[in-house]
Amino acid sequence: MLEKHEIFTSYNLVHIIVIVFTLIICALVFVFRNKLKIDKFQKIVFIVGIVTEVIKVFSYTIINEDRLGGYLPKTDLPFHLCSIQIILFAILVFSKNDKIKRVIYGFMLPTCLIGGFAAILIPTYSSKTYPLIFIQYFTYHIAIVAFAFNLLISKEIKFTIKDYFTTLKLLAVVALFALYLNSILYDGTHSVNFMYVIDPPADNLPILNKDHGWFVYFLSYCAVAIVALTLVYIKPIIDAIISKIKKEEIEETENNETI
Repeated sequence: MLEKHEIFTSYNLVHIIVIVFTLIICALVFVFRNKLKIDKFQKIVFIVGIVTEVIKVFSYTIINEDRLGGYLPKTDLPFHLCSIQIILFAILVFSKNDKIKRVIYGFMLPTCLIGGFAAILIPTYSSKTYPLIFIQYFTYHIAIVAFAFNLLISKEIKFTIKDYFTTLKLLAVVALFALYLNSILYDGTHSVNFMYVIDPPADNLPILNKDHGWFVYFLSYCAVAIVALTLVYIKPIIDAIISKIKKEEIEETENNETI
C-alpha cells in the first residue's frame, strides 16, 4: 500500500508548487479559451489519461515490483470519480450521438472541475516514495481540471438548469454504484474506498469526517457534493429563475390586458 499524504501533512513546497501550477494552467486556458475547441481538447486529455494509466500500471508491475508485488492493487482500479472520466472521454471521442455527449459534458463539468481539484488538494501519492506515480497522478488531474474549466468558460456549450438536474440524478446513481462496488470488493479493511463513500479521503477534514459515524459522514458527503454542483451550475440556475420570473410577469401583463 502507498503511504497516504506522506509529504503533504503541512502543505510543503512540492504541494504548493503543484497547486500553483494548476492555477497557472487554468489561467492559460482562460487566456486561450477562444482557440481551445472542446473536441480537440478532449482528445488531448483522453490521450493524457491513457498514457498516465499505462505509466501507473508500468510503475506498479515493473519499477516497483519488489515493493508492490508486481500487480495493480484493486484500490487503484479505475473506479474513482476522476478515474471513470477516462471512459467518458473515450465515449466523447468516438461517439457521434450529440445527446449522449451533452449528458457527459454536463456530468464532467462539476466532477472534473471540483473532483479533480479536490484530488489535487488532498493527494494520495508521495513524490518521495513513488515519484513516477506522483507525476502521473498530478498530470492527469491537472488535465481534467483544465478541461472542465474550459467547459465552464467556453461559448461552445451553454449549460442549462436541465443539465444541472440531469447531473444531480447521475451523481446519485454513481454514489449508489460506489457503495455497491465497495461492498463487493470489501477485503475486511477500509482500504477499498472508491469515490470515498466509505471513509474520508484524509483524516481530520472539516465536515467530511466520521466523528459522528458513517451515516452522518455520508449525508455530509452528499450535502457537500450538492453544494459544489450547485455552485458550478449557479449561472444556469440564476438564468432559469430570471427567465421564469419574466415569463410570469409577461403572462400577468397579458392577463391584465385581457381583463
